[in-house]
Amino acid sequence: MGRITRLPEDLANQIAAGEVVERPASVVKELVENAIDAQATRITITVEYGGKKLVRIEDDGIGMDPDDARLCLERHATSKIKRADDLGAIVTLGFRGEALPSMASVSHFRLRTRARGSDSGTEIRVNAGIIESVVEAGGPEGTLVEVADVFYNLPARRKFLKSDAAEAAQVSRFVTQLALCYAEVGFTLISAGRQVLSVPPVASLSDRLYQLYGDRQDLVAVDREFGGLRLHGFIAALAEQGPVRGPQHVFVNRRIVKDRTIAHAILDSYSVATNKERKPEVHVFLDIPPDRVDVNVHPTKAEVRFRDQSMVHEMVRRALGDALGKGPAPELTLHASDVLPGRPLQPSIPGALQGASFTSRWASGAGPAGWSGGADVVGQTGEGGAPAFAPPPPALPAVRPMIALGQFRDTFIIAMDDEGLCIIDQHVAHERVLFERIMQRLTTENLESQGMLVPMILELPAAERNALISRADALAKFGFEVEDFGGDSIKVTAMPALLPRDKCDAALRALADDLDGLDRGLRLEDSLKQIAATTACHAAVKANYPLTLEKMHHILEELRATAYSTVCPHGRPVMLRITRREIEKNFDRI
Repeated sequence: MGRITRLPEDLANQIAAGEVVERPASVVKELVENAIDAQATRITITVEYGGKKLVRIEDDGIGMDPDDARLCLERHATSKIKRADDLGAIVTLGFRGEALPSMASVSHFRLRTRARGSDSGTEIRVNAGIIESVVEAGGPEGTLVEVADVFYNLPARRKFLKSDAAEAAQVSRFVTQLALCYAEVGFTLISAGRQVLSVPPVASLSDRLYQLYGDRQDLVAVDREFGGLRLHGFIAALAEQGPVRGPQHVFVNRRIVKDRTIAHAILDSYSVATNKERKPEVHVFLDIPPDRVDVNVHPTKAEVRFRDQSMVHEMVRRALGDALGKGPAPELTLHASDVLPGRPLQPSIPGALQGASFTSRWASGAGPAGWSGGADVVGQTGEGGAPAFAPPPPALPAVRPMIALGQFRDTFIIAMDDEGLCIIDQHVAHERVLFERIMQRLTTENLESQGMLVPMILELPAAERNALISRADALAKFGFEVEDFGGDSIKVTAMPALLPRDKCDAALRALADDLDGLDRGLRLEDSLKQIAATTACHAAVKANYPLTLEKMHHILEELRATAYSTVCPHGRPVMLRITRREIEKNFDRI
């Protein structure tokens, strides 16, 4: 007799159920998706003991007649597809016809349904995959499904379920995601007898976001179309404290997915602004023609495959990058005489107080070693060898025009705009400016380098030394020339022109430490961003350094021209804002 035998039907069903029904939250997801496909406008979800004891889903959808009610419990019975060609144009959430029979095989299962316009409905009870009864029943139009004691007949699977609280949290997360995606549907979640969520139908995503998360001024809108694709939604803004960690909800054709391509594009778009690792909050929806995405690649339909993966990545990256770079920038109408009557703040800079772009050379005082005012990162010079400042590239400013008032402890620039007072960290602000200028220059050519008359020898730990040597080509784009010098030493024969000579040692040691910590599989672009961030940090004006009012103003103008002006490349906040309203409130004026 051969060694291969056919599995009993009940055992095959239980094995298949393990692919679809991973936990109670999986039951909730599948049943709620069925309700949405059935055109429900209101869905009530009830769970007990995190769903391990009971999951009940009730909807007001189109319901089923008696024949369909019986057929839906047979494996691979579905109303969503008829032929193989339909797989290339799936627009429903469910389509395989596996969920209901899988659940029924590992639980005490009850289905009660009544088709719209019918006088009565049908109730079917199933225990461990065996139909116990089929009877005519009353009830409202729509469908009710109860899944009780999930995995009661599979104790080996049941013991791997988490605590009631953990399973309930997963249920709540799934319901929240579905509610976010289907704003036109009302959702009610009851867990352990307590109403956890209740959101009536609304007209827009922003209304649903308000229902779920309250007033969120820290989110910015995304809406971009390209090549037949559309990405829209809301993402965490680069606020003064940088984007905070939060939930990431990604939907493809209104289907919850976890996709590496989109996830990487999200992180890539934020890494342009900061190298600091984070998980920014996003709620984004990708609309794509059904024939350009395959949703039939995972048992729970949690993953998708794109026909043009690189196009999706680039579209998401650019859409989020554009949204992060935008911000309100009303023109400042306040004049110097409004601040200090009869005494202009800086009469030697015509038009500066009206937010005009300032591109002249420093008029007074020498800056610190390597100081270039934030624009001269490429070693350009003006007449007589003085630094020249190229006008900033076109950008949509994320901050308003500001008037520099002075310094606090030679570290913070005190400024004002039409909304209140701002305290700007001069080092962090200059670092942001230098970083963007460096990255902009690298798109066309390398940074200017200056050779050393006497090479610098650095001794480093083996891992850090290897991190520099292995990225010698990337370092050369920034003006560093490094080579192996034997043992744990490297020889440095050239350095960036914008970097002061006495900062080269510290900059390279910091780079070695940063690069050693990077994932070895990262692209060259990621290494370049890290090098640019560290180089900008060491070239920027430092704390405890006095600045003229003219230099302060130039930093502020250059900062306005950057795309991501609220955080430095390492994620530190650039400024603290005190609004006019806050000031008036503290003086009891409102």
